[in-house]
Amino acid sequence: MAKVSKTKKTKSKTKREWDEGLSALNRNAAGIDVGSAEHYVAVPGGRDPEPVQTFGSFTADLHRMAQWLKACGIETVVMQATGVYWIALFQILESYGLQVNVVNARHTKTLPGRKTDVLECQWLQKLHTFGLLNNSFRPTEEIQILRTYLRQRENLVAAGSTCIQHMQKTLTQMNVQLANVISDISGVTGMAILRAIVAGERDPDRLSTLKHGRVRASRREIARRLEGNWREELLFVLEQSLELYDLYVRKIAVCDQRIELHLKTMTSKIEPGQSSDPAALPLTRQEPRFSLKDHLCRITGVDLTKVAGLQVQTVQTIISEVGVDMSRWKTEKQFASWLGLCPDNRISGGKILKSGTRQVVNRAATALRLAAWSLIRSQSALGANFRRLRSKLGAPKAITAMAHKLARLIYRMMKFGTEYVDKGMAAYESRYRQHQMKWLSRQAASLNLQLIPVPEVAG
Repeated sequence: MAKVSKTKKTKSKTKREWDEGLSALNRNAAGIDVGSAEHYVAVPGGRDPEPVQTFGSFTADLHRMAQWLKACGIETVVMQATGVYWIALFQILESYGLQVNVVNARHTKTLPGRKTDVLECQWLQKLHTFGLLNNSFRPTEEIQILRTYLRQRENLVAAGSTCIQHMQKTLTQMNVQLANVISDISGVTGMAILRAIVAGERDPDRLSTLKHGRVRASRREIARRLEGNWREELLFVLEQSLELYDLYVRKIAVCDQRIELHLKTMTSKIEPGQSSDPAALPLTRQEPRFSLKDHLCRITGVDLTKVAGLQVQTVQTIISEVGVDMSRWKTEKQFASWLGLCPDNRISGGKILKSGTRQVVNRAATALRLAAWSLIRSQSALGANFRRLRSKLGAPKAITAMAHKLARLIYRMMKFGTEYVDKGMAAYESRYRQHQMKWLSRQAASLNLQLIPVPEVAG
């Protein structure tokens, strides 16, 4: 009996598989094309004489849509993440007991056959019926609330920083060179001088007496740089910028109170311990004025700040974006890939056409990249590893590689509750040297050579 070629076997197997067709995983599925003024909704045929209907964007219309979907026997709904228009619709549909799935528009926009909004919702409904769309990650309700507070705080801090830039520009226009002797005009000395100027003080010698003891510049040097051209319109701009800055500082303080109250209501994984060292508490407007580290340790169960490069603010950003439950990702590889920190090689015919990471807009990934760059002068094992990667791969690739490693460490610590122990830079260098020796020994053995260590010369 003649043997059947491998190619014919593959063709026949492929043909049989496609003949079986796709099985419907979500028979009670609906698709919604979200818009700013109206939403197009499609349900399976036979559920309603008009399987495609249009609803307005008002709250009453959204409730009417949810009631119609329940009457049609719909259990799961799919929609695209279009701006922020989907959020209110998501919450209302979820309150009716529907399973709402939000998918990335990039996954469906390149597929052909959707020329109108009506066909778009029908196409989404068909794809969701066969389970061809992946639901986007959405954290728990308490994490969403924390994320909203923290993002609002970031906006307030950014607005306050803009006011500082305006004040700095105004001082430069008046030729008041305060920034040449004070690194930060929003500090104690800078703000005291600015408030005195707004109050009407113009004497450089009197203004220099407001210098804080930690400022290295002498009073004489500060007085020389405070001789400016006091123009009335520029002083008006300076006064308003200072008032706006004070307003944002007060709003940031109120936002910190709301963040602290919400953190106290979040589920604890460990018993509350002793408060942090008061010397380590944040003292600037960029960080909350309460023991944020204690709250983060309590809700995560581990101290992520023990990892070199992960500051309190970095950990806060990561938790507000990914939550504290790592079961959403089966492995640490999936977690790093979701963050966009893994290589995304495009391979065709066994050849790599394009390499690099995916273009992902993720605040947690950005925070991890900044944490990786902060290791440039760290005397830890991670710092030594980053400097070695930087010398070998260059700064951009080294930052991505180290951010990937930090993401893996965070995943392990939060999922398994293990504490991180830094073995130090010397231990890392010793381990690296041992790996190099093993590699050189294998290379020498492949060439029938033998390595002979050279004794160290006493210096």
